[in-house]
Amino acid sequence: MSDDKSLVKIEDVVGISQPVTRLIDKISDAIGTLYEPRRIRNVAEAESEAALIKEESQIKINELQQRAMLRFISEEAKKQGNIESITQKAIPLVEDSAKPDEMEDDWIVNFYDKCRIISDDDMQQLWSKILAGEANAPGSYSKRTVNLLGSLDKKDANSFTSFCSFIWDIGDGTIPLIYDYNAEIYNHQNTDFETYAHLIDMGLIHCDFHSGFKWNDSNSTLPASYFDTTIILEIPEKNKDNQKDPYFINTGYALLTNSGKELARICNPKPVDGFLDYVLENWKTQGLNIKIINQ
Repeated sequence: MSDDKSLVKIEDVVGISQPVTRLIDKISDAIGTLYEPRRIRNVAEAESEAALIKEESQIKINELQQRAMLRFISEEAKKQGNIESITQKAIPLVEDSAKPDEMEDDWIVNFYDKCRIISDDDMQQLWSKILAGEANAPGSYSKRTVNLLGSLDKKDANSFTSFCSFIWDIGDGTIPLIYDYNAEIYNHQNTDFETYAHLIDMGLIHCDFHSGFKWNDSNSTLPASYFDTTIILEIPEKNKDNQKDPYFINTGYALLTNSGKELARICNPKPVDGFLDYVLENWKTQGLNIKIINQ
């Protein structure tokens, strides 16, 4: 549409940061669509344009072609709205130290190809976190992870978020602690065997009945945390003299895939009541000494 006075140029938006400006330019270069924070054109404008096409008597098309054109314009307007909504949600998450210039064009093209059909607000929030996270630290999210997210519906995302409520940070590892998928504490979060099987099928986790954390330095303590609670693990005295093999901490049955680890960073899980004590009791049976630093 020509010379639209309602358009808001990037330079007219007060307070927009340089990283955001560079991100918008990068997106425009990659997908050929100039995004502006207050929207280039909305659905109403697209529909108005469609009505104009319909009324133009000089366009000689049959009714079937006309309906196809109107449907195409309507669908593209919705996709454009989704693209702009996700991008706008990402803007507040872009850090001053972001490096959008280092984002790969192929990654951006693939990202917008997958997210343009996402209209649910909660799912758009996830996509915006991915976009901002990649802008802040290019290479943080693989195309495989973006494609996987594109295959998830809202129910899948909610299931994975509930699963992430059982994740601990142990040393430098991010590990879900699933000791018995039939235990009430897991089932109470709607995280049962069927859920695990579905998460495995989606490529977010994989099952390993011998998974665990290998503690290579038996002379040191090991930090672990569950949300706001930080603890220090110590190897039992009787094991400290055994330098031959690393000390093994059993962590249960499930491990995150690489894509699962990347998506776990953007979930917003909540701690499960009683799970901290559940894990600490399990670790005590493994002979570990536990010191709670803060809770």
